[in-house]
Amino acid sequence: MRLDGRRESNHVDDRRGKGTGIGGKLAGGGIVGVIIACVVAWLSGGNPLEVLMDNGGNLLSGGYTSEQSYVPTQEEEELARFSRQILAGTEDVWTEIFEQNGLTYEPPELVLFTGSVQSGCGGATSASGPFYCSADNAVYLDLSFFRDMKRTLGADGDFAYAYVIAHEVGHHVQHLLGTLDQAHNRMAQVSEKEANQISVRLELQADFYAGVWAYHDNKMFQSLEPGDIEEALDAASKIGDDYLQKKAQGYAVPDSFNHGTSDQRSRWLRKGLSTGNPADGDTFSPAYSRL
Repeated sequence: MRLDGRRESNHVDDRRGKGTGIGGKLAGGGIVGVIIACVVAWLSGGNPLEVLMDNGGNLLSGGYTSEQSYVPTQEEEELARFSRQILAGTEDVWTEIFEQNGLTYEPPELVLFTGSVQSGCGGATSASGPFYCSADNAVYLDLSFFRDMKRTLGADGDFAYAYVIAHEVGHHVQHLLGTLDQAHNRMAQVSEKEANQISVRLELQADFYAGVWAYHDNKMFQSLEPGDIEEALDAASKIGDDYLQKKAQGYAVPDSFNHGTSDQRSRWLRKGLSTGNPADGDTFSPAYSRL
């Protein structure tokens, strides 16, 4: 992506190195193995915290235990700057789109953390992966996730990383429009299978919104370079539920899908990239089988 000279968002809360310490000892393959297992668990729709529990139900150690022990690498600092620039791009795009529709866009905050963090939705570790919390209108990101994307899934590239951030901002857009809360309320009233299907609809719409952002960001700033779109589509396909479940256990369980298949995720991202029109992202009206 072309980001030279682009502004950086000031809606950032940098908590790197300030995570709460987590006691206990590591089991098995150590911290690297735990991180990889948790990333796969999160992307497969499982509970990554289960990977971090010992037999007594205690959290295993991970992350940084003190602010003094944390020193960011040059690579991490570059990723932090990149993330601030991408967030600024989402602010510019969604502010304009909302204004065109007679609405006011309120940007989310980006919380950068290492190891563990307290959010308005509760405590989380880096194993949770990037997430959006509507309780405090914030996107939470441990930058090491990008490293794990590359090492664990082979999904790499600046636009692939931008897609991850834009997807979480897409959930914020859903929250501002009321879609997220309505869906969550409905999920609490139906069976697990039906709740998973609603979750898939939410995730695919967030993928679509990520594509809408990229369409307009490129229109505003000529930000996309050759190969960028392919990077994002590759990442989307590698975080499909079917791909990840087959990678983790050799087979897929469709009723447990809560993010969408590889084909669905890449298709809705591509649709957003192609049309740039938020109105084309209705993932709730079509029959589930037609998503």
